[in-house]
Amino acid sequence: MLGDRLRELRLRHGMTLRELASAAEVSPGLLSQLENGVTDPSLATLRRLASVFHAEVAALFSEPNAPLVHRSRPGERMFLTAPSGQISYERITPGRGDLEVLRAELEPGDVSAPQRRGHESTECLVVLAGEVVAEVGDDRHVLTAGEALTFDSRLAHRYCNESAQPAVILLAITPPVP
Repeated sequence: MLGDRLRELRLRHGMTLRELASAAEVSPGLLSQLENGVTDPSLATLRRLASVFHAEVAALFSEPNAPLVHRSRPGERMFLTAPSGQISYERITPGRGDLEVLRAELEPGDVSAPQRRGHESTECLVVLAGEVVAEVGDDRHVLTAGEALTFDSRLAHRYCNESAQPAVILLAITPPVP
Protein backbone atom coordinates (compact mmCIF):
# COMPACT_ATOMS: atom_id res chain seq x y z
CA MET A 1 0.00 0.00 0.00
CA LEU A 2 2.03 3.02 1.25
CA GLY A 3 5.35 1.26 0.68
CA ASP A 4 4.45 0.36 -2.90
CA ARG A 5 3.25 3.89 -3.61
CA LEU A 6 6.39 5.40 -2.08
CA ARG A 7 8.63 3.14 -4.17
CA GLU A 8 6.61 3.99 -7.30
CA LEU A 9 6.98 7.74 -6.69
CA ARG A 10 10.70 7.40 -5.93
CA LEU A 11 11.35 5.46 -9.12
CA ARG A 12 9.15 7.76 -11.21
CA HIS A 13 11.29 10.67 -10.01
CA GLY A 14 14.47 8.72 -10.85
CA MET A 15 15.73 8.69 -7.27
CA THR A 16 17.69 6.07 -5.41
CA LEU A 17 16.74 5.11 -1.88
CA ARG A 18 19.67 7.14 -0.53
CA GLU A 19 18.82 10.20 -2.66
CA LEU A 20 15.23 10.28 -1.43
CA ALA A 21 16.29 9.66 2.16
CA SER A 22 18.76 12.54 1.97
CA ALA A 23 16.25 14.91 0.36
CA ALA A 24 13.59 14.05 2.95
CA GLU A 25 16.09 14.13 5.84
CA VAL A 26 15.30 10.56 6.95
CA SER A 27 17.62 7.59 7.19
CA PRO A 28 17.90 5.18 4.26
CA GLY A 29 17.07 2.39 6.73
CA LEU A 30 13.78 4.04 7.72
CA LEU A 31 12.89 4.63 4.08
CA SER A 32 13.64 0.99 3.27
CA GLN A 33 11.44 -0.14 6.17
CA LEU A 34 8.61 2.11 4.94
CA GLU A 35 8.87 0.79 1.38
CA ASN A 36 8.85 -2.80 2.64
CA GLY A 37 5.92 -2.24 5.02
CA VAL A 38 7.99 -3.06 8.11
CA THR A 39 7.15 0.15 9.98
CA ASP A 40 4.52 2.87 9.96
CA PRO A 41 5.52 6.48 9.22
CA SER A 42 5.09 9.54 11.39
CA LEU A 43 3.08 12.45 10.00
CA ALA A 44 6.24 14.56 10.03
CA THR A 45 8.03 11.96 7.89
CA LEU A 46 5.08 11.81 5.49
CA ARG A 47 5.10 15.58 5.11
CA ARG A 48 8.87 15.59 4.39
CA LEU A 49 8.53 12.81 1.80
CA ALA A 50 5.56 14.50 0.10
CA SER A 51 7.44 17.80 -0.10
CA VAL A 52 10.30 16.09 -1.98
CA PHE A 53 7.75 15.01 -4.61
CA HIS A 54 6.06 18.46 -4.56
CA ALA A 55 2.82 16.73 -3.61
CA GLU A 56 0.26 16.61 -0.83
CA VAL A 57 0.59 13.89 1.80
CA ALA A 58 -2.58 12.31 0.38
CA ALA A 59 -0.64 11.51 -2.83
CA LEU A 60 1.43 9.03 -0.82
CA PHE A 61 -1.73 7.07 -0.03
CA SER A 62 -3.31 7.18 -3.45
CA GLU A 63 -4.19 3.68 -4.58
CA PRO A 64 -5.17 3.78 -8.26
CA ASN A 65 -6.49 0.22 -8.04
CA ALA A 66 -8.30 0.64 -4.71
CA PRO A 67 -11.27 -1.71 -4.54
CA LEU A 68 -14.78 -0.38 -4.94
CA VAL A 69 -15.66 -2.25 -1.74
CA HIS A 70 -13.05 -2.19 1.03
CA ARG A 71 -13.28 -4.14 4.29
CA SER A 72 -11.16 -2.72 7.10
CA ARG A 73 -10.26 -4.89 10.09
CA PRO A 74 -8.66 -3.98 13.41
CA GLY A 75 -5.06 -5.12 13.53
CA GLU A 76 -4.68 -4.92 9.74
CA ARG A 77 -4.90 -1.15 9.35
CA MET A 78 -2.07 1.30 8.75
CA PHE A 79 -1.10 3.58 11.61
CA LEU A 80 0.19 7.13 11.17
CA THR A 81 2.39 7.64 14.19
CA ALA A 82 3.11 10.91 15.94
CA PRO A 83 5.58 12.11 18.56
CA SER A 84 4.74 11.52 22.22
CA GLY A 85 1.86 13.72 23.32
CA GLN A 86 0.45 13.93 19.81
CA ILE A 87 -2.25 11.76 18.26
CA SER A 88 -1.47 8.65 16.21
CA TYR A 89 -4.13 7.80 13.64
CA GLU A 90 -5.47 4.44 12.48
CA ARG A 91 -6.45 4.61 8.80
CA ILE A 92 -9.88 3.07 8.19
CA THR A 93 -10.39 3.79 4.47
CA PRO A 94 -8.41 2.86 1.32
CA GLY A 95 -6.58 5.55 -0.66
CA ARG A 96 -8.97 6.41 -3.45
CA GLY A 97 -8.39 10.12 -2.87
CA ASP A 98 -12.01 11.05 -2.23
CA LEU A 99 -12.48 10.39 1.49
CA GLU A 100 -10.31 9.47 4.43
CA VAL A 101 -11.59 8.15 7.74
CA LEU A 102 -9.19 7.99 10.67
CA ARG A 103 -9.63 6.69 14.21
CA ALA A 104 -7.53 7.91 17.13
CA GLU A 105 -7.22 7.37 20.84
CA LEU A 106 -6.22 10.43 22.85
CA GLU A 107 -4.66 10.04 26.25
CA PRO A 108 -5.06 12.94 28.70
CA GLY A 109 -2.92 15.83 27.46
CA ASP A 110 -2.66 14.53 23.86
CA VAL A 111 -3.05 16.99 20.97
CA SER A 112 -3.35 16.49 17.23
CA ALA A 113 -0.60 19.04 16.55
CA PRO A 114 1.53 21.51 18.51
CA GLN A 115 -0.12 24.41 16.65
CA ARG A 116 -3.40 24.82 14.80
CA ARG A 117 -3.14 24.38 11.04
CA GLY A 118 -5.55 24.43 8.14
CA HIS A 119 -5.78 22.57 4.83
CA GLU A 120 -8.10 22.37 1.81
CA SER A 121 -10.81 19.95 2.97
CA THR A 122 -14.02 19.51 4.86
CA GLU A 123 -13.62 17.66 8.14
CA CYS A 124 -16.03 15.93 10.50
CA LEU A 125 -14.94 14.99 14.02
CA VAL A 126 -17.02 12.44 15.92
CA VAL A 127 -16.24 11.78 19.59
CA LEU A 128 -16.80 8.09 20.28
CA ALA A 129 -15.69 8.13 23.93
CA GLY A 130 -14.53 10.72 26.45
CA GLU A 131 -14.25 14.46 25.89
CA VAL A 132 -12.28 16.36 23.24
CA VAL A 133 -11.71 20.07 22.70
CA ALA A 134 -11.78 21.07 19.03
CA GLU A 135 -9.99 24.36 18.48
CA VAL A 136 -11.27 25.72 15.16
CA GLY A 137 -10.41 29.25 14.08
CA ASP A 138 -10.80 31.43 17.18
CA ASP A 139 -13.35 29.10 18.80
CA ARG A 140 -13.10 26.21 21.26
CA HIS A 141 -15.72 23.47 21.09
CA VAL A 142 -15.92 20.98 23.97
CA LEU A 143 -17.39 17.76 22.58
CA THR A 144 -18.44 14.67 24.50
CA ALA A 145 -19.20 11.10 23.40
CA GLY A 146 -21.79 11.03 20.62
CA GLU A 147 -21.27 14.64 19.55
CA ALA A 148 -19.83 15.66 16.18
CA LEU A 149 -18.42 18.82 14.62
CA THR A 150 -18.17 19.47 10.87
CA PHE A 151 -16.18 22.43 9.55
CA ASP A 152 -14.20 23.92 6.68
CA SER A 153 -10.68 22.60 7.29
CA ARG A 154 -9.15 25.76 5.83
CA LEU A 155 -9.78 27.19 9.30
CA ALA A 156 -6.72 26.49 11.44
CA HIS A 157 -7.62 23.70 13.83
CA ARG A 158 -6.42 20.99 16.20
CA TYR A 159 -7.86 18.55 18.74
CA CYS A 160 -6.94 18.30 22.42
CA ASN A 161 -7.79 15.99 25.29
CA GLU A 162 -7.78 18.32 28.27
CA SER A 163 -9.67 15.88 30.49
CA ALA A 164 -8.30 13.29 32.92
CA GLN A 165 -9.82 10.39 30.92
CA PRO A 166 -8.83 8.83 27.56
CA ALA A 167 -10.92 9.76 24.52
CA VAL A 168 -11.59 8.11 21.16
CA ILE A 169 -12.40 10.03 17.97
CA LEU A 170 -13.28 9.31 14.37
CA LEU A 171 -12.33 11.82 11.67
CA ALA A 172 -13.79 11.98 8.18
CA ILE A 173 -11.85 14.20 5.76
CA THR A 174 -12.76 14.96 2.17
CA PRO A 175 -10.70 15.28 0.14
CA PRO A 176 -7.92 13.72 2.24
CA VAL A 177 -5.21 16.23 3.10
CA PRO A 178 -3.65 15.41 6.52
